[in-house]
Amino acid sequence: MLNELPVGQVLEVLGVVVGAMSGALAAVRKQFDVFGILVLAWAAGLGGGVLRDVLIGAVPPVGISDGRLMAAALVGGLVMYFGHPRLERARRMIVVLDAGALALFSVVGTVKGLEYGATPLAAVVVGVLTGVGGGMLRDLLTGEVPVVLHHRQLYAVPALLGALATALLWHLELAGVVGLSAVAAGVFGLRVAALRFRLNAPGPWRGSGPGGGR
Repeated sequence: MLNELPVGQVLEVLGVVVGAMSGALAAVRKQFDVFGILVLAWAAGLGGGVLRDVLIGAVPPVGISDGRLMAAALVGGLVMYFGHPRLERARRMIVVLDAGALALFSVVGTVKGLEYGATPLAAVVVGVLTGVGGGMLRDLLTGEVPVVLHHRQLYAVPALLGALATALLWHLELAGVVGLSAVAAGVFGLRVAALRFRLNAPGPWRGSGPGGGR
């Protein structure tokens, strides 16, 4: 099982730390106090994992039962509490950190779903939800529209592609250090490229009526 291997432990812990840092930085930008910053760090770092575990029946969820991961979220929150960059640069840093968490969680979430006997389709869905869940919870708690739902940004699409690639590697028995790391790097690269080059998902279809097709 992935979580019994060093690569699995590293990916999951790294994902929690990076997600927690994005949550803490968002809280700093909103002028939350230290308690609020740590709560946002926990939500962004472990929220997706809690949703994943509830869906696949891995209870109690890691967000409230795994001291190692809870400590990782705390560390990520404290790092940003004491060492956050200047606030005018916070939004860009949040986006980069969020891209890293999205990549790591989509891989880890898919593999954990497969480990618990989920079908490939269910595991892919769980992987996507794990990837976007923490960011959605962070945005909701800071009063923002979740990034996955607005501006037509390619956010869930990279997570979906990463989950699909992870499930394929699992089926081919290639889900090792190199394969999973490559998938995570690909998801991160696609998300960053989408931001850099403004790659968006299609907007509402206007049809062929008045004003449509123009």
